[in-house]
Parts: sequence; structure tokens; C-alpha cells
Amino acid sequence: MALRYTSSIATLMLAVLAGCASAPPAAPARLGLKLAPQALGASVSVQQHLIVERAGRIDELDAALEVEPSHLDLVGLAFGQRVLSLHYDGNEVSSWRHLMLPAQVRAEDVLEDMQLTLWPRAAIEQALPSGWRIEDSGLRRTLFLHDEAVTVIDYSAMPRWSGTVVLDNLRYRYRLTIQNAPEGS
Repeated sequence: MALRYTSSIATLMLAVLAGCASAPPAAPARLGLKLAPQALGASVSVQQHLIVERAGRIDELDAALEVEPSHLDLVGLAFGQRVLSLHYDGNEVSSWRHLMLPAQVRAEDVLEDMQLTLWPRAAIEQALPSGWRIEDSGLRRTLFLHDEAVTVIDYSAMPRWSGTVVLDNLRYRYRLTIQNAPEGS
């Protein structure tokens, strides 16, 4: 898969992962969602092409995601080089990132967006703090804080890890488009 890049690795990863780093001053911290890999209810291995739109910029990244009941692993590639690794066993998050990535890039934020996008609504609902709620309506999922939409996720197909997924984070003002490669490609 050919990649087009419009900015540096650091800018790309910051845009993809660091909602807290450029959050509006009044925005509270991220949700802090950390669901067990087994709560997905499936084993998934998928190649993804990520497109991030933020503040007039468009950046791209390839990723490989594997979720098994015992663990979740994600590897991000830019310029044909690994720039991020994430491992989560349901208890601890461990990560590695390229030296050029800023300290504000947090593996926990990557995990949260992944889980909001892929995990079943019921599993997310059980982990939400007071004041938060999540709704699914057809191919759309919306996360609310005190009845204000915080994140809107649109799916082109089911299961959620097939087709194209568009996550609009209204709080941190970015759009993440995930193009999942068809199985067997």
C-alpha cells in the first residue's frame, strides 16, 4: 500500500494519538477507557490505513491490529518504519514509540479510541463513569457526556473492524478515518 505523507512523523502521531496535548483549555481529561481484550468477544487481525484530519492537515499511517482474548497488539508504520507499538493484556499497557514522537503521545489515548470504535456497546457502557453514555443507532455510535455529543463514529459495514470507520472527536477536534483491509489481502 503506497503512503502519502504531508507532514513529519511527530506531527502525524501527535494528531492521531494525543488528544490531550492539543485539547481546548476547558476540555477535561480523556475518558480513560481500558476494557479487557476478551470483552471484544472476537479474535481480530486486521491491517488498517489511518487518515487523520486536524486543523486543516491530513496525515496518513499504516497499522496492524491483533486482538485475542488474552491481549491486544498494535503496530504503526510511517515511511515503512515502525513508529509505534502498543501491547495491552487487560491489566497493563506497554508501548514503544519513535524518539521523534512527543511525550504527550499516550498509548492510553490510542487504546481508548480503538475500544470506543470496536468494542460492543454493552462492554463500554459498563465501564463508563457517571454522566457518560453511549448509543448505537444503525451504523452510527455516539458517546455523550451530560447529553453533549463528544465522539461520533460512523461505520460502513459490520462487523465494526471491516470496511471504513470514521471517528469524529468533537472534544479534541480531529477526524480519524480507518480503512480496514479486506480479509485475506
